[in-house]
Amino acid sequence: QVQLVESGGGLVQPGGSLRLSCVVSGSGFSMYHMNWYRQAPGKQRELVVAISTAGNTNYADSVKGRFTISRDNAKNTVYLQMNSLKPEDTALYLCNAISYRGTSWGQGTQVTVSS
Repeated sequence: QVQLVESGGGLVQPGGSLRLSCVVSGSGFSMYHMNWYRQAPGKQRELVVAISTAGNTNYADSVKGRFTISRDNAKNTVYLQMNSLKPEDTALYLCNAISYRGTSWGQGTQVTVSS
């Protein structure tokens, strides 16, 4: 059973930055397609950014130029660097891993952008 553990969320002022991490247990991390989703209260879960096994990325228009995803296969970790944060970025951020074995989710880390 693959386990995903997110960290790095918190309260930040508008314009600030946060770096989220998602550690994936077990072997085979390099074969996982990794995604960051977010879900705000009363809204549908939305895909923020994806990174393929080859390192190709795909960002939601709302975060392009502000967020950067990266992965460290040696550490079984995917990162989400979030800059120029806005109040509308407030949400629970969830890590998602997809492979031929199936799909796994973390519990999420809360990001709140407020003055």
